[in-house]
Amino acid sequence: MALHPKGFDLSLGRITQLLERLGNPHQKLPPVIHIAGTNGKGSTSAFCRAILEAQGLKVHVHTSPHLVNWHERFRIGAEGGGHLVDDEVLADAVRRVADANQGEMITVFEILTAVMFVLFSEHPADAALIEVGLGGRFDATNVIAHPAVSVIMSISLDHQAYLGDRVELIAMEKAGIIKQRSPVVIGAQTEDTARDVVIGIAERLRCPVSVYGQDFFATQENGRLAYQDEDELIDLPLPKLAGRHQQANAAAAIRALKAAGFKLDEAAIAKGLVNVYWPGRLERLAEGRLADFAMEGAELWIDGGHNPGAGLVIAEAMANLNDRESRPLFLISGMINTKDPVGYFEAFAGMARHVYTVPVPASEAGIDPELLAKAAGEAGLTAESVPNVETAIAAVCSNWNQNERPPRILIGGSLYLLGDVLKLNGTAPI
Repeated sequence: MALHPKGFDLSLGRITQLLERLGNPHQKLPPVIHIAGTNGKGSTSAFCRAILEAQGLKVHVHTSPHLVNWHERFRIGAEGGGHLVDDEVLADAVRRVADANQGEMITVFEILTAVMFVLFSEHPADAALIEVGLGGRFDATNVIAHPAVSVIMSISLDHQAYLGDRVELIAMEKAGIIKQRSPVVIGAQTEDTARDVVIGIAERLRCPVSVYGQDFFATQENGRLAYQDEDELIDLPLPKLAGRHQQANAAAAIRALKAAGFKLDEAAIAKGLVNVYWPGRLERLAEGRLADFAMEGAELWIDGGHNPGAGLVIAEAMANLNDRESRPLFLISGMINTKDPVGYFEAFAGMARHVYTVPVPASEAGIDPELLAKAAGEAGLTAESVPNVETAIAAVCSNWNQNERPPRILIGGSLYLLGDVLKLNGTAPI
């Protein structure tokens, strides 16, 4: 981090040159499932991994950013389930990549992407799930020439300084991972313009295209998930991950694996949906230091969603929880300055009782809590700034009306904040 720029410099020249010096490890991978989108990338990747591992396959997984430890970015496929890369293996790969770079200008993400390709090429596996870092067209992962399938998940406004200030421009960048004649799966979209842009690019490149809501579907029926595409109708358990949006993400994962050529047993799909693990996304902290710190009976939830599109699906999930068991909802929020805080908070207007805004210690780009509280106010919420998450939890518990059920507390707005929370709680991802 001290040696290389911390920001983004979207191009492929530096990473291509570095990979050539390393012997082009990106050309020596198992079938690649390449996943882009504003929201839902990580969840879809988690579903794909869980299903493939339930099928008995070895699966590499690349995600970004990490929450607590750098190792989270690199999961190495193994018999019986993968594992986060070991210290010595990761350190050795970083050293080799750094030596090959020969001190030339390059970003941290490009270095880490090269490390990922080295690791994945040197450990045999049946599949590699590779999540895009930012955008798609010029993302460092986009040196993959022949993906088994390209997956485009939900697209909305985010990273406008890099990707454009209109959803159709962002969709063009995300669709940049699509390769000629390679299968494409388009997940559920909230913006018709985004979906239409991606379909147009895929058709122009003569790709087989599967679109959620058109070619494959997921519906909840009698406490079960019905998945349907042109080939079959499958009765499945509901996904372990909370929120109705995860049903659509699960469907995208199933369709992507089928499009990539994997033969899936219904039993493996069902096992994958109930065993899926993806920390920090509508995750309830039922144990740990912060969970113990909260008052007895309170619910403590975390979610790393940080843009208006994510705000909508998180708010819907909170509303569904409230329908099942009514509790006062409080937000503890921290965000960085590349986001749209007003747009995020608007989804919770009329739902959240109060917002406590906190710093984001893990990022230099954190929004001042006072300014973030003003943004929440502009969205129609009452808000105040506090020094940290623990102070916010204590404030919620001390202001709770004892005539009501214990509160439901949602900590979110930034993956960086979630990393701090998980570390403080003593429940880092494994």
